[in-house]
Amino acid sequence: MKITDFYNYRKPGPKISMVTAYDYTLAALAAESAVDCVLVGDSLAMVMHGEPSTIAATADLMALHTAAVARAVKDKLVVGDMPFLTMRKGLGPAMEAVEKLSRAGAQAVKVEGLDGHGELISHIIQSDIPVMGHIGLTPQSINRLGGYKTQGRDQASAERLVAQAQELQERGCFALVLECVPAGLAGRITGLLKIPVIGIGAGQYTDGQVLVMQDLLGLYPSAPSFVKKYLDGRRLVTEALNNFDGEVKNSIFPAVKRKNDENSERDQSLADAPYGAAVCR
Repeated sequence: MKITDFYNYRKPGPKISMVTAYDYTLAALAAESAVDCVLVGDSLAMVMHGEPSTIAATADLMALHTAAVARAVKDKLVVGDMPFLTMRKGLGPAMEAVEKLSRAGAQAVKVEGLDGHGELISHIIQSDIPVMGHIGLTPQSINRLGGYKTQGRDQASAERLVAQAQELQERGCFALVLECVPAGLAGRITGLLKIPVIGIGAGQYTDGQVLVMQDLLGLYPSAPSFVKKYLDGRRLVTEALNNFDGEVKNSIFPAVKRKNDENSERDQSLADAPYGAAVCR
């Protein structure tokens, strides 16, 4: 999937599926799946590093994870998040962060919010770096918002989001993420825009959906209420680990090989290999 393909994902056409990925292993699974695109979200600060919010993410950290994901994902769009404050330090530092993400393998960057950095968004786009907008609940603003709360509930805030969405389109964003807003408002914004709108906790009337990989796989302990878990990952992984533990403690794993076992020759080569030899893989 390429940037230009996004314009084909407008109602009544097919919808966009996007998931986050932060490491090579899960990114490789996303690459093998039918999912359309991959977001290296600053949520990695929480999911991968145990931080209480996304604020802990830095440009260097984002670039490190983006590079790992990009090594696995070759035929899907990879979008990298611009982390906290990178859009508020001026043109030079902002473009340095964009450069780090781009050189790490991101084909586009996602920018939270609009107020105060509209000109920077235009400059990034004019520098041939595609930008995905993000409004509604913007997790980098968690301290100002006072929590992870639905946005756009009253008329004034709803109209503000509509105006922001339209401005982001006018500035050249190729798509928009709309997070935690009422479904009706999300549908209204989607209907007004020519660029596709990707929802997260914003109902069914958008042009696509994005979820955190660890949330939909049931791996993260505290997923938002709007998340649908497609796998009970925590239970399955814990069961596998407990099975491994039990087999080790009961001398079941590794199993004793018979002399005529077809793997016995390989097993002997492993046993005879010098310490530290790269034989396991």
